[in-house]
Amino acid sequence: MTRAKVAIVLFNLGGPDKPESVRPFLINLFTDPAILRVPPFVRPFLARIIAYARTKPATANYAFLGGKSPLLELTQEQARALEKALPDMDAKCFVAMRYWHPFSLEAARAVKAWDPDEVVLLPLYPQYSTTTTGSSLTAWRDAAAKVGLVKPVTTLCCYHSDPGFAAATAAMVRASYHKARAALDPAIPLRVLFSAHGLPEVIIQAGDPYQYQVEQTVASVVRHLAMPGLDHRICYQSRATPQKWIGPSTEHEIEQAATDKAALLVVPIAFVSEHSETLVELDIEYREVAEKLGVPGYFRTPAQNSDAGFINALANLVRHGRAAGAGLCSYGNGRTCPAAHSDCPHARAGIGAPPLAPKLVLAEAA
Repeated sequence: MTRAKVAIVLFNLGGPDKPESVRPFLINLFTDPAILRVPPFVRPFLARIIAYARTKPATANYAFLGGKSPLLELTQEQARALEKALPDMDAKCFVAMRYWHPFSLEAARAVKAWDPDEVVLLPLYPQYSTTTTGSSLTAWRDAAAKVGLVKPVTTLCCYHSDPGFAAATAAMVRASYHKARAALDPAIPLRVLFSAHGLPEVIIQAGDPYQYQVEQTVASVVRHLAMPGLDHRICYQSRATPQKWIGPSTEHEIEQAATDKAALLVVPIAFVSEHSETLVELDIEYREVAEKLGVPGYFRTPAQNSDAGFINALANLVRHGRAAGAGLCSYGNGRTCPAAHSDCPHARAGIGAPPLAPKLVLAEAA
């Protein structure tokens, strides 16, 4: 029996590949209307001003990483691992980065040249946001139309509470928790900080489901951890504009841990690949803050990268999406977000909220 020829497009943020790429990468980022929500005639000028102001500190951050982001190579490794995890189909993964090479247009040309039977769009963002998956989908549609790529397409919008993803993440958290616990004096409490990239409050208030989905991810991971009495909190990092952002901030929770004399295990819950916000912001900048404030221990769970459990979860999500057929789906088939989240892609497609929207379960919350 002939196996289906399936192109899997992995969406990710992208990152500069050399110091000279930092500024154009930032210009691409802040020129995106999903990121910088100002009138179109203002955006190009404001984007360049912001990019100019952020180039020097961003370049300094990438200097810690050898002058470039590791994101492309790590995503390519995930792509190869995912292909191997799908022996039941003739699968080939293509990487489409949003703000640096390879862009969606490059990926769409490569997909067309390969001539698959069908296409699965798989974001490497577990939680849907208009600023990440939504923006990537817009760029992909434009690119596919430009190159004349016409194939049946399945779009997986999110997998925030997918059991396979949650179990794989919980296994990594459990391993790092026990390692941290073994390194600490038994009298020192250990708190888990699930840290996600923040967003301006105005984006959430406009209906973006990201914060809700982050909360759902944490609740699902904590359920899979099955550690009664686990002290855990959600926080948000990487504030980039002077607007009010969702909170509490990761900095605030580090300060609170110092006050409570609790050690910290930081878990990047919205990133599935190591990059500057984990390797520099979490591992260097926030560690320095914690040490300066006297936090009695600072540990971190690695990002998933090509962890076997995570890759198997992605493989099953691909199978699930294909079984659902062409069109939009989530890990739970249809819409998983309550009606208030009107920027959910299912809501935009006119699909109503589930009769009983999933409720956040604060399992063993501190």
